[in-house]
Amino acid sequence: MTHSFRLGIYWYRRDLRITDHQILQTASQQCEAVLPCYVVSTWKHQHAWTGSNRQQFLCDCLHSLDANLRTLGSRLLIRQGQAEEALRQLIIDSGADALYFQRDPDPFGKGAESAVERMCAELGVTVHAMHDVSLHSPTEILTGDHLPYRVYTPYSKNWLSKPKEKPVGKLTRLSTPDGPASDPLPTLATWGLPASTANLVPAGEKAARQRFRDALQHRIASYGQNRDIPSLDGTTRISQDLRFGLLSLRSIYAATQQAMLDAPAAARTNHHTYLKELAWREFYFAILHFYPEVLDSEFAPQWRGLPWDEPDEKLTAWQSGRTGFPIVDAGMRELLATGHMHNRVRMIVAMFLTKDLHYDWRLGESWFMRHLVDGEIASNNGGWQWSAGTGADAAPYFRIQNPWSQTLRFDPQGLYIKRWVPELANCAPKMFLTAPADGRPIAPDYPLPIIDHNTERLRTLAIFQHHKTQQR
Repeated sequence: MTHSFRLGIYWYRRDLRITDHQILQTASQQCEAVLPCYVVSTWKHQHAWTGSNRQQFLCDCLHSLDANLRTLGSRLLIRQGQAEEALRQLIIDSGADALYFQRDPDPFGKGAESAVERMCAELGVTVHAMHDVSLHSPTEILTGDHLPYRVYTPYSKNWLSKPKEKPVGKLTRLSTPDGPASDPLPTLATWGLPASTANLVPAGEKAARQRFRDALQHRIASYGQNRDIPSLDGTTRISQDLRFGLLSLRSIYAATQQAMLDAPAAARTNHHTYLKELAWREFYFAILHFYPEVLDSEFAPQWRGLPWDEPDEKLTAWQSGRTGFPIVDAGMRELLATGHMHNRVRMIVAMFLTKDLHYDWRLGESWFMRHLVDGEIASNNGGWQWSAGTGADAAPYFRIQNPWSQTLRFDPQGLYIKRWVPELANCAPKMFLTAPADGRPIAPDYPLPIIDHNTERLRTLAIFQHHKTQQR
């Protein structure tokens, strides 16, 4: 085989796998040798968009990736610093003449890419950047007028109608030079972070593939019926694996499509429902691509400038799962204990923060990003703006979820609540469905509700209606 380049650097970012890795395969075919590299960020002690849970999962994934690469005759080289300067030095150290990477969907990653591409042009290094974080790039799914979609349903119909690429399989060999030297694999001490106290799911590509196999075999066929019931194991639980690219979307889509063909007709709707969730993920990528201002302001212009209350002790109660609303507290404690929260409950706690406590959705967005293992900037922003009533395809401002009726609908026996709020383990389920009528806590160590939902609902309606009138 005639190679186009002597040595290519593969810059790993959020694609920490060796299976169905189209860009890495391309590098292996075009280069005599490939040097896989991960650049570790330099911030210290705290970060508004991540924390110990996700960074610990990242560290474990990098250890796993290094081990997987070694089975191919390769290794993972670690460099620390700003991507542009770290890769510049690596290019100089190694004499590489090509750089490969997967394009990032968020503005921060795009900024790093632009700086790296300018640096490579300066050094005369060829850049091969591909879109592989989703099945379709944002510019592939456009309206008939070649404009970005602002509403999910027509986007998803277009997305589902497009042909999807097939998986490309697994590398069996990757030639990598012995030099240059690598920095150590990172630990939480690299960023000056405290140890994670959460019970995280196992990291790495092998664990991710097993999670998806289990989901495909046991849960996706009933996904539509069970995904909103937090006490059931009804979701796939691979969101963190998508976030770090431990699984490829091509493989997930192909396997789900095949399972749908093999399934009884009654179950196929559930497979289709799951595929539409993948479309939601890519819809939010597209929103962030075309409207990056959503990270700073409301997607819907008419809701910019909404007044939000100044945070007080009620924010601390929400963060710690001590609001006196059992379904809200269960969700927040699940997040603290595992770095994960059930998706239906995410909506409940987010709407509680924005519509019952009248706090800025950006406070919740940041809190989630600092604790979620699957923290995905685009999806997290989209979910928070949806709940606040300010985003793309948002719940209308007058649709305000009642935590008590949400409990009746999705956790009527209190099974989820009792799992995460142990002081309520001996309470009758009916006690989770309304505020205490006698003014006493429903359990000795459990707080009274910090607000009255009906009162705050009326206040939210008045705030939004007044703001709407002011915009005319």
